[in-house]
Amino acid sequence: MPAEPKVETVTSRPSSSPLTERQEARRRRILHASAQLASRGGFDAVQMREVAESSQVALGTLYRYFPSKIHLLVATMQDQLEHMHGTLRKKPPAGETAAERVSETLMRAFRALQREPHLADAMVRALTFADRSVSPEVDQVSRQTTLIILDAVGLEHPTPEQLSAVRVIEHTWHSALITWLSGRASIAQVKIDIETVCRLIDLTEPGGTR
Repeated sequence: MPAEPKVETVTSRPSSSPLTERQEARRRRILHASAQLASRGGFDAVQMREVAESSQVALGTLYRYFPSKIHLLVATMQDQLEHMHGTLRKKPPAGETAAERVSETLMRAFRALQREPHLADAMVRALTFADRSVSPEVDQVSRQTTLIILDAVGLEHPTPEQLSAVRVIEHTWHSALITWLSGRASIAQVKIDIETVCRLIDLTEPGGTR
């Protein structure tokens, strides 16, 4: 496959300002095409030219939305997490403690990714390869993960200590994804690690053991 063209002059994207309805529809087509290609063939299958063709946009237009494949795949991860969040809200976790609810939520999200291993691998690889130029997209992934965890806890106004615990839980979840995808951890081990780290959130609640 020929090398993809580099577009050095494109530094801004429509996502930097509010999108029109037409632009949003175009962006959704691009993200859908990215997810479909990654689901079929993983990271290497997501080629910008093929994404453009599949989403019926010009290649130059695609680069204005996403300057690189890494930008695109990290944005795809944020989009997938947003969909998961909507699904999780329809059926909230039933655990008695905050730790149980967060653990159940993250394992449900993990199993959703497990059903699409090629897509999960592509998104996590992109997140791992991301440099400073992808910071806005990486921040969106982090914020979406944080929102998922806070919803599971039932926190609208978390304390700094609670946010710190959420960050550690988030880091562990992402690390668990990486170790599972690389074959260095079983699903059972991931579950144990997630359950263990989620106990941190109980420690930050009033009356929690310190």
